[in-house]
Amino acid sequence: MVERPTKEEYAAYYELVPEGNIIERLELQANIIPTLLSSLTEEQVNYRYAEDKWSVKEVIGHLLDNERIMSSRLLRIARGDQANHPGYDQDVLMQSHPFNAYTVADLNEEYAVTRRSTILMLRRLTPEAWLCKGIVSDNPASARSIAFVMAGHELHHLSVLRDRYSLDLKL
Repeated sequence: MVERPTKEEYAAYYELVPEGNIIERLELQANIIPTLLSSLTEEQVNYRYAEDKWSVKEVIGHLLDNERIMSSRLLRIARGDQANHPGYDQDVLMQSHPFNAYTVADLNEEYAVTRRSTILMLRRLTPEAWLCKGIVSDNPASARSIAFVMAGHELHHLSVLRDRYSLDLKL
């Protein structure tokens, strides 16, 4: 089991998931979004709780973007890349990609494939690779901290979907 990272392994503003096996946590999370999307109509997935907020589709699209970026960082750090991995502007990414044009089936497929890819990569990391450290946005980061941040980031947005979009989610 990969132990929870220490506070020196990630920036303080990141949300982490509670204790536990991070791969199992990501596997459990992998079922939440497809189940949610399968229960929603097109009208519901296009819903925004405020005019300037993302639609449900865009929230899922943001999770896809983030998982790909974080997985790339994790891979590079786990393999010894010491470069400073820059941050990204989520709004720029959202403006330049039409997630609202996706169907629910498109989102489900892309989410499933993306999460499966992440889990496969994590399962093959050596114990030493999990502990490798690098820099992300000028802050220290270990490979294992990035996995916990990915899960925490998704949990945060699932909570937003539950609380602000009034979606029935059991977290």
